[in-house]
Amino acid sequence: MELWYTEKQTPTYGITMKVKETYVSEQTEFQQLDMIETEEFGTMLVLDGMVMTTDKDEWVYHEMVAHPVLYTHPNPKKVLVVGGGDGGVIREILKHPNVEKAVLVDIDGKVIEYSKKYLPQIACGLDDPRVEVHVNDGFMHIHDHKNEYDVVMVDSTEPVGPAVNLFTRGFYQGIYDALKEDGIFVAQTDNPWFTPDLIKNVNRDVKEVFPIVRVFWANVPTYPSGLWTFTMGSKKYDPLEVDESSIPEIDTKYYSPRLHKAAFVLPKFVEDLVK
Repeated sequence: MELWYTEKQTPTYGITMKVKETYVSEQTEFQQLDMIETEEFGTMLVLDGMVMTTDKDEWVYHEMVAHPVLYTHPNPKKVLVVGGGDGGVIREILKHPNVEKAVLVDIDGKVIEYSKKYLPQIACGLDDPRVEVHVNDGFMHIHDHKNEYDVVMVDSTEPVGPAVNLFTRGFYQGIYDALKEDGIFVAQTDNPWFTPDLIKNVNRDVKEVFPIVRVFWANVPTYPSGLWTFTMGSKKYDPLEVDESSIPEIDTKYYSPRLHKAAFVLPKFVEDLVK
């Protein structure tokens, strides 16, 4: 008998793929966690029925959360990742020698535990000496750490369950306060095909807090619609003013110096959402 996994991305649309094996299916303290092996995308982490990451395409998302913002800030030494328990963003941060400490705060320790076991190529940086891992509420962490970080990255699920508070103006204000005087933050902000209002609302809220706000995008096949957006809020530095010739070639598969500014060129319908 064939086993197929389907993510219902809207009430009337979904993606489906053939499953080879189920490694974990567990209701944690915070969410339903499934770790499955698929024919097309390899090992896949699913939270509350939503694909979080896969062997095949994880590097697109993780590289685009980390590198555009880290190459916008001229000297990022201390970085916070809220969420991201799979470790992919941490892995990318560690490619930047200027970073002295990367702090990961994920509310669900089971995500970290199972990612280390079943997604070791993604979670490989979590035991690095430059990394500090906390199983805690990221919303509370930023409110307890004022003026501490050069860069904050929000690697959250969509705004359901424990991630609801990570899409509020109060959270963005907390991030602003947790950043140093020239700090920058970036967050994943979903897709414009199915959640245009979310992108519009996040952009409005971030603009009320940060003087410089830019939206960029990437293609992530297993995320709803494949077109995924990210929002960057900065106190001082504009990613569009970065000298691309100063960005080094590092070990990436998606991000490159040539892509840095190009990623901020939005399709017209997305541009209209964030005016």
